[in-house]
Amino acid sequence: MKVEKTTLPEVLLIEPVVHGDERGYLFESWSQARYRDAGIDVPFVQDNISRSRRGILRGLHLQNPNAQGKLVSVLAGEVFDVAVDVRVGSPRFGRWVGVTLSEANARQLWIPPGFAHGFCVTSDVALFHYKCTGLYDRACEISVRWDDPAIAIEWPDASPSLNAKDAEAPVLAALTARLPRYAGSSRDE
Repeated sequence: MKVEKTTLPEVLLIEPVVHGDERGYLFESWSQARYRDAGIDVPFVQDNISRSRRGILRGLHLQNPNAQGKLVSVLAGEVFDVAVDVRVGSPRFGRWVGVTLSEANARQLWIPPGFAHGFCVTSDVALFHYKCTGLYDRACEISVRWDDPAIAIEWPDASPSLNAKDAEAPVLAALTARLPRYAGSSRDE
């Protein structure tokens, strides 16, 4: 397994070793000891799967309090996946990282608590998997505007399909009272 820090050092890109031949492939998508050694030493309590079609954008979402860390991957299709540092006081507040996750590349993205998450489907259909460290809590959910000019995410679709909640989400600057606070990190390099 290969683990890379992204431009947001707490957000990790994971490339599992894929064993394949003409019959198909197999890879280890989770191993507590291996991921702990990679710096992801958290209990996972809930798995979610969503199915979406091309041009659907889901996000940007987080929970505070009752934050969730998310290990995300794509089981079928392809998405452009994004994490945004929304921890008030962080030296990287409002910065984002985006990666392509697909069935073909088998990559995973670790999005720790305190980061907003979203993705846009770039294939005809995508089956998206979330492995979460906290249970979903509607009362704690926060949505950040997907096209907030202060964040300036370079989405692959300038006119995505959104649900009403995401289309009406406020910009990051309007949410600071509800956002998590930065507490420093040993990964601040």
